[in-house]
Amino acid sequence: MWTRQHKQRNTGRLIVPGISALFLAYFGFHAYHGEFGIWSKYRYETAAAELQTELDTIQAKRIELERRVQLLHDGTLEKDMLDEQARRALNLSQADEIVIMRKSLSVN
Repeated sequence: MWTRQHKQRNTGRLIVPGISALFLAYFGFHAYHGEFGIWSKYRYETAAAELQTELDTIQAKRIELERRVQLLHDGTLEKDMLDEQARRALNLSQADEIVIMRKSLSVN
């Protein structure tokens, strides 16, 4: 009768932990760097903050425009506002006037 002696190998014991470690590494990487991961959350928060500041400036411009339009309504029509809009549209001024052009909301 033949007797074979086999040496016990430890590689069989490492297969399941090795595969588990690979799965954990894969999911851990995507939990941080994935589309909905932790790093993406910070990018979305900074983008939201930038968009909020842009929204605030646009709302301030809108309020200013609404205030200026309110001055042109019937009943509250101010001659200075009408004169300013007409001079801006026609690009006219008198010889004895000083015109100060300020960089603000211009209504085209």
